[in-house]
Amino acid sequence: MQHFQELKRRVLERYRQDYPYFQGDWKSFSSQDILNLIALLEKECKETVSEKWIYTHLKPETNTKLPRKNMLHVLCRFVGVSSWDEFIFEPDTAQHTVASSVVVSRSKRGYAWLIGIGVLLLLLIVTYFLWTKEKEANIPSVKLQNQYTKETVDSSEVQVYDATNTTAVKPMTQQQFEDKVRENPLTVLVKSPFYKDTIVQIPPSSSVQTPPVVALQPDDYAMMVKAFLKADITDWQKRKTQLKQILSEELEVIVMLKDGLGAEFYNKAQFVQKLTIPTPVLKRWEIVDIKNEPDGRLKAIRIKQE
Repeated sequence: MQHFQELKRRVLERYRQDYPYFQGDWKSFSSQDILNLIALLEKECKETVSEKWIYTHLKPETNTKLPRKNMLHVLCRFVGVSSWDEFIFEPDTAQHTVASSVVVSRSKRGYAWLIGIGVLLLLLIVTYFLWTKEKEANIPSVKLQNQYTKETVDSSEVQVYDATNTTAVKPMTQQQFEDKVRENPLTVLVKSPFYKDTIVQIPPSSSVQTPPVVALQPDDYAMMVKAFLKADITDWQKRKTQLKQILSEELEVIVMLKDGLGAEFYNKAQFVQKLTIPTPVLKRWEIVDIKNEPDGRLKAIRIKQE
C-alpha cells in the first residue's frame, strides 16, 4: 500500500506536466481533471479507465486494498515505469515512501528558511533602490514652464538639443543631458511643436540647489489645433472659422498611420473638414511637428496616429 501511495503521487506529478496550473492533490482533483486524466491515459497508454475507477482508487486519501494488477501496470507505464513489478523493485521508491514524512517536515523548514532569506534580500534591494533615487533626486533637472500660465510643460512634448557647437546641434537623451551638465555649463536648444524654439544656457547641476527654470513661449496657433484635436465640439461653425484664420492656404498635413500602413495627406479644406466633424480617430492623433509661415499661420503639420 505504501508503494501504491507513491505511485499515486507520481501520477499527479505526471499529470502536472500536461496541466501545470493544477497544483492540488487527489482531494482537490476535480471532475474536469478526471476527464483530462482519462484522456491522457488513453493517449499515452492506449488504455481506458472509468471515472468510477478513479473515484474508487485514486481520489481517496487512504486505500484499504490495491487495484487489479493490470491497472497498476497502466499507471506505472503512465509515469515511465514498465510494470508494477519494476515499480515496487525500485530502491528509490521504497526509500522515498519510508522517508516521506521526514522530507515533508524538512521541506517546510527549508521553505521557511528560504522565505526569510528572500524577505531580507527584498529589504536590501528596496533600501538600495531608495538610496539610489535619493542620490538622483539631489541632481537638479531643468524645469520647463509655459511662459504665460507658469504651468509645467510635459517633457514628452519637447526635445532638448546640445547647442554648445552651433554648427553641429545634436539631440540628447535625458541621461546624456544630466551627464553633460553635471560639472559644466551647457547651452541647449529646446524644441517643441507647441512652443517657440528656445536657446538657454544651463548652469552646472553641482553648483545649484534648485532646478533652473526654462520659460517656453507657446505657439498660440499650434496650441489651438492641439485643443481642437482633443476637445469635444460645442460650436463647430466657430471652430471652422478659427481654423481658416490660423491655417495657411498652402497647408500640408501628413498623418502617419500605425503598423507601417503609410500616411494620409490633407490640404487646408480637407483638414478643416476633418477637425469639424467629431470622430473618435481625432483623439488618437498626436502632433509631432509644426512649421509656420512668417506671419505665424501653420503651413505644415505632421501627425502620428496612436
